[in-house]
Amino acid sequence: MPGRKRIDSADVWRQAPTDRIRGLLMALALIVALPFLGVFLPLLGERFGRSACAAGAALAPMIGLVLLLSMQPEVFAGEVLRLRVTWLPELGLNLSLRLDGLGFLFALLILGIGLLVILYARYYLAKKEPMGRFFAFLLMFMGAMLGVVLSENLLLMLVFWELTSLSSFLLIGFWGERSDARKGARMSLAMTGGGGLALLAGVLLLGHIAGSFELSQVLAAGYAIRAHELYPVALVLVLLGVFTKSAQFPFHFWLPQAMAAPTPVSAYLHSATMVKAGVFLLARLYPALAGSEWWFYLVSLTGLATLLVGACMALFQHDLKGLLAYSTISHLGLITLLFGLDSPMAAVAAVFHIINHATFKASLFMAAGIIDHETGSRDMRRINGMWKYLPHTAVLAMVASSAMAGVPLLNGFLSKEMFFSETLHQHLLGSFNWVIPAAATLAGVFSVAYSLRFIHDVFFNGEPINLPKFPPHEPPRYMKVPVEILVFLCLLVGMLPGYTVAPLLAAAASASLGGTLPEYDLAIWHGFNLPLMMSFVALFGGILVYACRQPLFRWYAGLPEVDSKLVFERGVRSLVAGCVRLTGWLESGSLQRYLALLVGSGLVVVTLALGPLPQLSGPRELTPIDGITALGLVLLALSAVTTVVFHRQRLVALVMLSVVGLFVALAFARFSAPDLALTQLSVEVVTIILLMLALFFLPSATPGESSSLRGLRDFVLAIVSGVVVALLAFAVLSRPYDSIGAFFLENSVPGGGGANVVNVILVDFRGFDTLGEITVLAIAAVGIYAMLDGLRLFQPGEDAEGRSWARDRHPLILSTLSRVMLPMALMVSVFIFLRGHNLPGGGFIAGLITAVALILQYVASGVQWTQSRLPLNYTFLAGGGVMIAGLTGVGSWLFGRPFLTSAFGHFHIPLVGDIELATAMLFDLGVYLTVVGATLLILANLGKLTQERAGKEVL
Repeated sequence: MPGRKRIDSADVWRQAPTDRIRGLLMALALIVALPFLGVFLPLLGERFGRSACAAGAALAPMIGLVLLLSMQPEVFAGEVLRLRVTWLPELGLNLSLRLDGLGFLFALLILGIGLLVILYARYYLAKKEPMGRFFAFLLMFMGAMLGVVLSENLLLMLVFWELTSLSSFLLIGFWGERSDARKGARMSLAMTGGGGLALLAGVLLLGHIAGSFELSQVLAAGYAIRAHELYPVALVLVLLGVFTKSAQFPFHFWLPQAMAAPTPVSAYLHSATMVKAGVFLLARLYPALAGSEWWFYLVSLTGLATLLVGACMALFQHDLKGLLAYSTISHLGLITLLFGLDSPMAAVAAVFHIINHATFKASLFMAAGIIDHETGSRDMRRINGMWKYLPHTAVLAMVASSAMAGVPLLNGFLSKEMFFSETLHQHLLGSFNWVIPAAATLAGVFSVAYSLRFIHDVFFNGEPINLPKFPPHEPPRYMKVPVEILVFLCLLVGMLPGYTVAPLLAAAASASLGGTLPEYDLAIWHGFNLPLMMSFVALFGGILVYACRQPLFRWYAGLPEVDSKLVFERGVRSLVAGCVRLTGWLESGSLQRYLALLVGSGLVVVTLALGPLPQLSGPRELTPIDGITALGLVLLALSAVTTVVFHRQRLVALVMLSVVGLFVALAFARFSAPDLALTQLSVEVVTIILLMLALFFLPSATPGESSSLRGLRDFVLAIVSGVVVALLAFAVLSRPYDSIGAFFLENSVPGGGGANVVNVILVDFRGFDTLGEITVLAIAAVGIYAMLDGLRLFQPGEDAEGRSWARDRHPLILSTLSRVMLPMALMVSVFIFLRGHNLPGGGFIAGLITAVALILQYVASGVQWTQSRLPLNYTFLAGGGVMIAGLTGVGSWLFGRPFLTSAFGHFHIPLVGDIELATAMLFDLGVYLTVVGATLLILANLGKLTQERAGKEVL
């Protein structure tokens, strides 16, 4: 936008006034973090009573609201506050936040209405219900929504987007003992989660086209995005995420089923926040995606269909919240249609209606909750005459309903009149331009009709019929306060729009348009014009439709009944049944078949890739093979063949397999890869110990189960695979290729501070990969421990040939030598660890050496003896290693560097001299501890499985 100022955290340290800007940016981060930090307050406050629980829940939104309002001068002045913390820049994922007018508006709705909902829920929830858990879920959802509307990075926004789906699932299914709550929660999660996957693909395409996932750059690249050949695909994927989240036709059916949630959830999620996330994304990405025929037809026609379907269905609902749910769908369609009309003034009207709808619909849901709370029913055929029993609530609900119907002097009238005006100014349907204003007027007619039904059937229309709670009475005083505040806003905005909502609307609409605002007037009276006539037609037409409702209800009752919940459940069951059949066909339970399919598919792919080559050999000369290397290769091949030939004799196969591993290690050493050789040897020792412990519980020989035909198939696959892989290796190695190795060789010392390139890659250049690997290793170790814990297998007294086992479980020579070797092995391990950054070694190899040394103590002296002298908790050791590695990466943030950025330097230490120290050593320490903890957690607990018949542990 011309003249718009942008404040970036990358520049705030050089700007004046730095203190003010720095404070605003820190407050911006705190606004998003506060709900997550406050999740545990209501859980703790519940111990001190319901009021303390609600106060603990209200603390985070109250502070957040104060912080947000403190930024109002900058936001209303057109400034954009951006906080950027670099995290994974190579992936385009940064912890970037953005506050402009649009983000301010939605954050205000999220925090303000959230605070009112917390006060309302304090009196709505029954005493027996876990209020602390409810507020914890609510705060989690609030934080996720704030993350969505305040994210500058689109990938970060997607993380919060999915978190809204998960937390709303917990809120909708809060009454988990009810079937409708469980099914409604599952349906909402399936629909919004599926749309989230489509949105992920769309955002990835947008980032690919724009060259960045930062919102500022994506919005600036709007022309390039619309001109790109992938624009239609990206647009459809993004709109799928938007339409499923905002319950647009034909994905609208999940929202009425979500009404099984407690009313505070409906008032918050389904009027002001969650369903607004979709239209927020339309507003946010408007400068990048709007301005094409694709946008107009997809967005406007979907919005139009949703507007009509929701308005028509709302009139025929007997459930009070069902009527409000379908009316919400209709109004969301109205907002979507306005964005689809693709004019600046339509976008302003859409933002205006977002504000108005949030206020009157949240108040209506709360009023419906009061009626349900006091009568025990939501059936409008039973809850009649409530004016007599709930006069205060009736007045509030009637004002809010009138705002929803678009009655003059209320806020809904202003935005609806702007809506009618904009439908008259679109020209993309040619001679059928009249369809959109006619449909908009028809939707307005039904809007008035269902609003009248809400007022008449609930508060008048005779006496109540068979209410579970009778007589009803007004709720507690403070339960009505949130409704009063929202209804007062409806009146205030409707009568004084220029003095109340105008600055907020201008700031939000300007941020959505990304350019200069069009001229518009929020005056209540614009004279007699066509939009006013459409409003009157809608008003009187709605009264007429409601007066003639009985024939319409009889007609609707004659239609085939379609239960969206049952249709969805049948669809899910059919999908599951189809998946079961497909899985049964693919997965026969035979591991050999799976491997055969996998290997066969790989052979087909490789053969197709090699087929177009004019010749197999390339121009590069092959490395000559000396006699020693040739002998080693022959012995390696013979060992592998021997392993296959004797694979039914488990111990013989294991010994030969270790020979294969030894020759592989020698091959690494031969071709100048000492780190890999050390790693291979260490892994080989640990693997042999693991397999030996496993073989102890297995028969000495594997029974033959394969038929001759299957054996022939496997033989052919093995021969063909060997030949194809050999040809592939020959084709690759005989051709020149560019390797990334040159980069690592050149930058190992200047970039990572280490001469050992392999170790520098593991702990610096590719440290994030290593962090993921050790995390997986720790998780696998804990999983194996959980499976083995408590399991005991009795040891037989003799082997398969009838020979008795030796009585001396722990030979004196072995135990004595192992104790002598332990300090030596640990010293070697420390040496290997300390030299790893510059010479072959490192945390992984050192960890394996330590693990082998300690396992030797278990084998030589037994579990009890070793644990009494080494009282180590291997679970904490593995988890501590992962934590140290992760904290090393987080520590780089303190210095404004990306995650896992390492630093190194040369220092002079007295008595030691000059020495190089690197933060990567701390990361390597985490690797070391994780490897030791995970390896011992597996092997030590596997060794404890065996016990004698008397119950005494053997190992």
